[in-house]
Amino acid sequence: MPVVALSTPGLVRPIHPLHAILLGFPFPLFLGGLVSDLAYRSTFQVQWANFAAWLNAGGLAIGALALLWALVNLFRGPDLLRRRGLYFITLFAMWVLGLINAFVHARDAWAIMPEAIWLSAITTVLAFIAAWIGYSGFDAGDAR
Repeated sequence: MPVVALSTPGLVRPIHPLHAILLGFPFPLFLGGLVSDLAYRSTFQVQWANFAAWLNAGGLAIGALALLWALVNLFRGPDLLRRRGLYFITLFAMWVLGLINAFVHARDAWAIMPEAIWLSAITTVLAFIAAWIGYSGFDAGDAR
């Protein structure tokens, strides 16, 4: 079996294992927040809104670390923005919408609907896309 160097064109270096661990947390946390928002909409039990707020805060905290790592990776390597630009932009959009969602969840439980569900859904989808891009080793040169 031939050994291929990591600098071969078309071969993408995988993300660092610690970065992969950090990237694994935002999607399930934001998904749990979305499920909690849906449970609050169905039952009007205020504790579900509290669960959603805490899950969103956890997704923001771990997502900020993954975002910081992605920012550092933007400026490492020869093709700077070309290789990891979409990944960073997706993580950044996820984090900003998660922050807006945290501000929405800071209001009274009765006042968070329906914005909380929409923001939680969009944040969850963005977290899924960011994880997909991060784990797949997306290379901008492959999208032709």
